[in-house]
Amino acid sequence: MSKSSLSSQLQSYVEPFRVDGSKEFHLKLFKRDANGDLVKSEGKEIIEANRARLSDLQERLYAQDRWSLLLIFQGMDAAGKDSAIESVFEGVNPQGCDVHSFKQPSSEELDHDFMWRAACRLPERGRIGIFNRSYYEECLVVRVHPHVLSAERLPPKLVTKNIWRERFEDIRAFERYLSRNGTVVLKFFLNVSKDEQRRRFLDRLDDQAKNWKFSLGDIVERKAWDRYQAAYQDVIRHTSSADAPWYVVPADRKWFARVVIGSVIVQALDRLDLQFPKVDKATLEEFKKVRVALENEGKATSKGAPKKTVATSASAK
Repeated sequence: MSKSSLSSQLQSYVEPFRVDGSKEFHLKLFKRDANGDLVKSEGKEIIEANRARLSDLQERLYAQDRWSLLLIFQGMDAAGKDSAIESVFEGVNPQGCDVHSFKQPSSEELDHDFMWRAACRLPERGRIGIFNRSYYEECLVVRVHPHVLSAERLPPKLVTKNIWRERFEDIRAFERYLSRNGTVVLKFFLNVSKDEQRRRFLDRLDDQAKNWKFSLGDIVERKAWDRYQAAYQDVIRHTSSADAPWYVVPADRKWFARVVIGSVIVQALDRLDLQFPKVDKATLEEFKKVRVALENEGKATSKGAPKKTVATSASAK
């Protein structure tokens, strides 16, 4: 697939899933099993093309050292976050990427504001930062399980009925700040159905190699499915912006989720018009001198090397 044909196709795998606050959002309107009118073999071709393009763009991002990219992955258990990250970034230079998974906060993290631990792990210029879960958990898990909030050591008078609206405001301001400082923020909600989650849980139970992925805590969270869906609806509606859009990714077909995620990332980086830094004229002149010196060094080494003697059949006897 040529670069031009790839570019023309990406939009149809990006725009339908983009939520940027420009219109009313309803999670129920997004299909979880969409396939973009593709068959799996066509999807795999796009995934491969996106990997190649992403590898090139990541190298340019790193070399230019002006922009950074923050990718946030959210979703229910078994939505496919881990495998999507692994697949989309296959072949990308790991030196230019950092992946962080946010689990239950430590005691030190609880002694700071709710975004502190994520802020400590933001990507440097030229790098891609990948958050597998993020500060959004503070408006999801904590909201679904209110008792968690009491462990965060906030002054009681600050824990009011407005706390979620206030956190949405803080997040929007934080992401706008990042955008204004050269960090491109892209957020992915892997929108898996409850039936597909059940099938994936059963697969983990049936396959010994996948047993380690299963936790009884996953079943506890599954019981709160409707509350989580309501929380995601509220989060996406109130934190979507042109600076930091959400992408509601159909996650029932893993291969199509990877088509969408890869296309979004490639399109966003491509729009930055990333270029390798140009060397100034004076430096180019110095390069010429270095080239001459290296070539002369090679010639001198070649002249000084002892001549090899080839044994004749007579001398060999």
